[in-house]
Amino acid sequence: MKTLLVVYVSFTGGARQMAEAAAEGAGGEEGVQVRLLQAPQAGPDDLLGADGYVFAGPEMLGAMAGLLKDLFDRCYYPLLERLQGRPYATLVCAGSDGQGAARQIERIATGWRLKAVAPPLVVCTHAQTPQAIQAPKQLMPAELEACRELGAAMGAGLALGVF
Repeated sequence: MKTLLVVYVSFTGGARQMAEAAAEGAGGEEGVQVRLLQAPQAGPDDLLGADGYVFAGPEMLGAMAGLLKDLFDRCYYPLLERLQGRPYATLVCAGSDGQGAARQIERIATGWRLKAVAPPLVVCTHAQTPQAIQAPKQLMPAELEACRELGAAMGAGLALGVF
């Protein structure tokens, strides 16, 4: 049995919806167990016990959310040189381009020697005012389907031993 760990941070619901859709997509794959955890509840043992990862979160102030960075801060050195070659994917919910958060996650994953299986999937909400940024998000079905498909691809790759 392979394990896919989907770790997320969400404040307005967008990144949570993305993570849940990815977990749902991977969950349909026989031989793959999916664990969906909020980043503050995840630790080194959770990451070490997984065969692949999906990291999901909002872009905040042009960077990854602090609670997602906190996960990496707590786990980076204890897991250095212990995760090489494992696959990962990134989901970002952003008000603009999401590239700052995606770049930060990529740099950390590179340090761990993880293998990206897809380009970062960024959903842009176009939230640009304080009210829109803080408002609960409801992502479009097509956006969630893209997350579901990414999760299904991760699950299939793990089940088949491609990753």
